[in-house]
Amino acid sequence: MKWGGQRLDGWIVTDVVTAIVVALIIRYAVADPPGPSSWWPAWAAWPVGAVLALPIAVRRRRPRAVLAFAAVTGVLATVTGAVAAGAIWVTYVPTALVLYLVASTTSLAWSAAGLAACAAGAVTAVLIFYEQVFPGLEPAAGPSELPPAWPIEVGVISVLLITAGAVGAAVRWKRETTARLVRHLSEAVVADERRRIARELHDVIGHSMSLIAVKATVANHVADARPQEARAALAVIEQTSRSTLTEIHRVLGLLRSDGDPRPTQEETHLPVPGVADLPGLADHARSAGVEVDLTVHEEAELPAAVAMSIYRIVQQALTNVITHAAPTHCSVTVHINHRETTIEVLDDGPRHGRPPRTGTGGGHGLIGMRERVKLYGGTFSAGPRSEGGFRVAARLPYDENSTAT
Repeated sequence: MKWGGQRLDGWIVTDVVTAIVVALIIRYAVADPPGPSSWWPAWAAWPVGAVLALPIAVRRRRPRAVLAFAAVTGVLATVTGAVAAGAIWVTYVPTALVLYLVASTTSLAWSAAGLAACAAGAVTAVLIFYEQVFPGLEPAAGPSELPPAWPIEVGVISVLLITAGAVGAAVRWKRETTARLVRHLSEAVVADERRRIARELHDVIGHSMSLIAVKATVANHVADARPQEARAALAVIEQTSRSTLTEIHRVLGLLRSDGDPRPTQEETHLPVPGVADLPGLADHARSAGVEVDLTVHEEAELPAAVAMSIYRIVQQALTNVITHAAPTHCSVTVHINHRETTIEVLDDGPRHGRPPRTGTGGGHGLIGMRERVKLYGGTFSAGPRSEGGFRVAARLPYDENSTAT
């Protein structure tokens, strides 16, 4: 809606309509009061109602200044006898509506100060009216069901103002509480996203650097005696480095500075690892001196998110085998059905007297695997085997939408 070339929002239109309605009510109360009529001329009821209701229409521009204007006009109308005897409280309806807005948009201190000032001014004005103005008014034409009395007026006005201030303060508290909750939820989402990206980078870089370190050591030791084997090791390092850079680029794409949630065209074509890429992990581990037996029982098609989680868990488990036990023998078993996926990675331990791994918890790799499984409400265990070596086992339950069951 436009008025005078400027766009008015819904709240301003509502305020204008409310001001008109309140002005008509005040005019009616002044023209036909329950008690003696005002000594002002009858036509004055229209401008009195308009002036008293005006603050409602403009209260959103400067609420505190408008509140002061509403309170002052109410007091002046009361002490000068322009109000309806027996219904003076109607005069302070605009003050209550403006006070509500002040209480809902400013601090508690401002709300309390505004309430105290308005109540004090209104009570004083009512007492002055009944002490000095009311005795000089002509008696009402007929008896009133509710005779004018200052205790009633003071009580109704006080309840009106206190209610407006309390409701406004409650609205402001609810808004602030909701804003804090939204902010905390946003911070939690950001923190979760950072942990997820850190976990992805740890898995990608940890696996690749372990393999690169092993192959670089091999190439360094056999460069003179067996140059062909050294070149093969360097070829593995080159291939691993390229694939790692591709994955890092995909993960870091989540941190685009423009905040656009839609993937770029380049990111759309980047591969997302899954179950089909497990043989490649096994080949990498074999090139690092680990004899890998990979068995995959796939009875159902997996959601992409679950498939990537399976890939990352196996990747990290093989990285730990390469880092702590190579050369050794390792078996990887993945069983997939319509309800859950189970993963088991067993290794026989180091063959050349390296100290065995102990415990289940300290490394970031185990923590990352446990967090991935936790996302699906599954179970995870990792620890040394009684016959030697190490065992990693995970169970990921999921539904058709790849959410935790």
